[in-house]
Amino acid sequence: MLLEVRDLHVEFRTRDGVAKAVNGVTYSVDEGETLAVLGESGSGKSVTAQAVMGILDTPPGRITSGEILFQGEDLLKYKEEERRKVRGAKMAMIFQDALSSLNPVLSVGAQLGEMFTVHRGMSRKDARAKAIELMDRVRIPGAAARVGDYPHQFSGGMRQRIMIAMALALEPALIIADEPTTALDVTVQAQVMDLLAELQRELSMGLILITHDLGVVADVADRIAVMYAGRIVESAPVHDIYKAPAHPYTKGLLESIPRLDQKGQELYAIKGLPPNLMNIPPGCAFNPRCPFAQDICRAEVPPLAEVDEDRRSACFFWRETLDAAASSGGPRA
Repeated sequence: MLLEVRDLHVEFRTRDGVAKAVNGVTYSVDEGETLAVLGESGSGKSVTAQAVMGILDTPPGRITSGEILFQGEDLLKYKEEERRKVRGAKMAMIFQDALSSLNPVLSVGAQLGEMFTVHRGMSRKDARAKAIELMDRVRIPGAAARVGDYPHQFSGGMRQRIMIAMALALEPALIIADEPTTALDVTVQAQVMDLLAELQRELSMGLILITHDLGVVADVADRIAVMYAGRIVESAPVHDIYKAPAHPYTKGLLESIPRLDQKGQELYAIKGLPPNLMNIPPGCAFNPRCPFAQDICRAEVPPLAEVDEDRRSACFFWRETLDAAASSGGPRA
């Protein structure tokens, strides 16, 4: 197993109280596998990724318990200097806002080359040559002529390609892509995702794709983990999720996708709002918004239990959810 996150808990201590951002997340990623992590904003997707990368803002963030096993080693037992050697060289992250993630006063060539001078001890000349090679690899036209350009001189799609090049520089075993197609138009989104998938296959990397866009996930993911209020509420192979979700929240997300065959009809939306992480409802956190909720849902937290081979759901009424999805003719797609 390449990466295994076990019962991870992360909280943020603020003046207003303690926000429990991650509440017992467990998932795994193998070599060459793509895990998509879905959920609304505030569900804990990015915080979990930051904890894995070791870039959580501390304070106010704090990992209170759990394990993060990477290639068999618990990263939470590493000192910061050891974690720094892992970042970039063995695991890398692609951030959602390329413009704010890149240094505006350094050329893209200098930023790409830094990976090689710091981690590989290369000369500036050799690092520059590597930067051009990387830019060619992610299909930036005229790489040799543009290696001295600055981030603002590139389009949004090209900046995202530079971020991918930076993440791939040292050929890490794992890449975490946090909303890599945010703010890009549909055509550029498809190009970026196709490029990422192609490079992943070429290098046999593990990939964690964090997104709320179900359309992006369908063609690239092997498995999906759905998060709500800091917990994984469903985990299954991608085709099983789309065919028939086993959690009401997943069902609601899928039904929120616009369908071409229902033109003119009102778009479905999950009622209510995600919970305040400083005051998560007792029992199942989704119960105030759930059409299947009963007394047990308001009193007990449902475990993430196996409902089928390689499939888990944190719902007392997962059978009813599956039946409802089947009777409605399947999810919207």
